[in-house]
Amino acid sequence: MKDAPEVSAPDADLRAVLDRMADGFFAVDTEWRISYTNETGAAILRDAMTDDVTESLDSVVGVHLWESIPDAVETEFYDRYHEAMETQEPVSFDSYYEPLDTWFDVRASPSESGLSVHLRDITERRELRRQRERDLKAVQRLYAVSSDRNRPFDEKVDSLFELGCEYLGVPNGFLTRIEDGRQHIEASHATHEALQPGESCPLDEAYCKRTVEIDDLLTVVDAAAEGWSDDPAFGRFHLGTYVGGRVEVDGELYGTLCFADTAARSEPFTELQQTFVRLLTRWVSYELERERAEAEVQRERDRHEEFTSVVSHDLRNPLNTAMGHIDFVETDGNDHLEAVDDSLSRMKTLIDDLLTLARDGTQVEELTAVNLADLSREAWGTAETMDADLTTTGDRVVVRADRSRLRQLLENLFRNAVDHGGTDVTIRVGSLADASGFFVEDDGPGIPASEREEVFESGFTTSEDGTGFGLRIVEEIVAAHGWTVAVSEGSEGGARFEIEGVEFVDD
Repeated sequence: MKDAPEVSAPDADLRAVLDRMADGFFAVDTEWRISYTNETGAAILRDAMTDDVTESLDSVVGVHLWESIPDAVETEFYDRYHEAMETQEPVSFDSYYEPLDTWFDVRASPSESGLSVHLRDITERRELRRQRERDLKAVQRLYAVSSDRNRPFDEKVDSLFELGCEYLGVPNGFLTRIEDGRQHIEASHATHEALQPGESCPLDEAYCKRTVEIDDLLTVVDAAAEGWSDDPAFGRFHLGTYVGGRVEVDGELYGTLCFADTAARSEPFTELQQTFVRLLTRWVSYELERERAEAEVQRERDRHEEFTSVVSHDLRNPLNTAMGHIDFVETDGNDHLEAVDDSLSRMKTLIDDLLTLARDGTQVEELTAVNLADLSREAWGTAETMDADLTTTGDRVVVRADRSRLRQLLENLFRNAVDHGGTDVTIRVGSLADASGFFVEDDGPGIPASEREEVFESGFTTSEDGTGFGLRIVEEIVAAHGWTVAVSEGSEGGARFEIEGVEFVDD
């Protein structure tokens, strides 16, 4: 913007230009008496002058500026105008004049004959700037509260309702649950008596009955003017202002999230204010979904604990008792007792495998450097391998793994080889030549190609004595480490299990 011209008494042409300006312009002489104003400037000055001054004036020209506008004496306008006059240097500033509730962009240019002042009303521009700042602050606070993992859901909802009420300029924010044709207030930050937690009403008497019927927000700026006067919802709540959206959990209607006021609103909700409500509605939907999922996980954990307790105590105790009595009876030559002993042993193995699957699952503890050959020999000693033979290649192969779970994996693969290949089977363990991993193979009958996709399924077995869980446990341990396992034909026709994705450690 160019500085205003230095004038005390404009000529006719300049006066015509100044009068066409939308901004205010006036000039004062060295005695602070108004020497000229355009129409906008005169209107501003008249509004600022005291009533007793304006009542007797046909024109503001000739009036002493500070005597006619005493409220301006102790303001920035007074100080900066005097600064310009005293220094003979132009000044520019923005300032709020409270009596007129107006922000002005001011440019004052001094001359030997006085001071020329250009006033531009920037109230709307300042308000837009403040609104943008409020929008940004609201979104930032929404993110900060909603992403705070250390605060419980109820506490965050209360904070966000408080934030929403402040941002939207309404006293009531509330979350409803709609069930069996009724609206229930689940949480709120509200002054309205009927919008407190625990309150409920028929859905037909709630504003939310229309909210749940549309995909976007329902907004009401002036309920009486928008045809709500005869609606039962208006009769019950008397809300003049309302904005609300659907809350869905797992794709199904849960309720609504709303903000409201008994007074009507002078202006519509801005697009950013509506976006704020949409974001908050979606966040609440997500949190409720997460809470429901966590509750279901906890129920599964409780059932899991109950199952393992039953298996561990209610089944194991009578089984141990039965096996203890069998030990006191001579079973040689008694086919019936030998069959009972075999059945009890199989039941014990089955229970042990079930507990392994239930308790350990896909969990691993600390990963350490493990010598594969050494651990294979340890597992061989406890795997009930009878007269079978073990061969290991690469005694210096070291992998990063959970030692106890890797040993369990090897024991199960060894038992599987013996169960299907007989007590004279030979088993080899070594590192893969073309991938990061290791293999366990035997020279037994192998696994038909048609069954290789099924061998890791729970309960699948082709052995009369097998439980069908041994290889399932192997796959669980592999998955827990982030590895993969595949079965193929061994170098001597037996079964070959290849575990890939293993991290090797330099010896």
